[in-house]
Amino acid sequence: MSTDSLSLLLKSFNLSTMRGIYVETVNRAERENWGYLKFLKYLCESEHQTRHERKIKRLLSRSKLPEGKTLAALEESLLPSKCRRMLPSLLDGGFVERSENILAFGLPGGGKTHFLAALGFELILRHQHNVFFTPTYKLVQDLLVAKKNLELSERIRKYNSYDVIIIDDIGYVQHSREEMEVLFTFLAERYERKSLMISSNLVFSEWDKIFKDPMTTMAAIDRLVHHSIILEFNEGSVRERSGPPTCTIA
Repeated sequence: MSTDSLSLLLKSFNLSTMRGIYVETVNRAERENWGYLKFLKYLCESEHQTRHERKIKRLLSRSKLPEGKTLAALEESLLPSKCRRMLPSLLDGGFVERSENILAFGLPGGGKTHFLAALGFELILRHQHNVFFTPTYKLVQDLLVAKKNLELSERIRKYNSYDVIIIDDIGYVQHSREEMEVLFTFLAERYERKSLMISSNLVFSEWDKIFKDPMTTMAAIDRLVHHSIILEFNEGSVRERSGPPTCTIA
């Protein structure tokens, strides 16, 4: 079989990396006296690595995670002790497989957003999970527009394609009852199906400010807490404790 014919076959199988390195790899295999298994293994591993890198890049792009809020930039020594202890087990990604939620509470500046975003980055890099980050107000507005266009169910199905959704600053901005109704619908539809990671400056006893109605508030909390890990960022502002920061933590 000619090189051109093989190149066309590899193209038809969508093996673009193999196609690109085939000739070079044949020459190297002949110089170094590779056996057939080593030759094939090298081509397959090269194809796998390229596809893996492309997938990670695609997942990171889709995630909308805030730039710079990575694990490397997270000052772990300034985190509350429980958060430091929990971090290794959270990084193994098991909570995603169990459809559990992570709820992070604390005043502004305590490191909630950075912690959840850094965890989101690692879930992509280590486990190739499909992660999406959104401020609460953007999520609510998107759901409200979908409802007005009679597309709410379709939009929620789209969101449910993500393994993990990070909802930042729930309760930070006060919304109307109609807006909170679509948020409750979103939370209810995701219950026991996929994971959420939520940050809030309001403790549960103040969530009636979010959902306006006591029964709706109770139902929302019940669904979120049923399968959840609760983290409290209650040791003051990370910004203040760390002095002039080398990175922004919100």
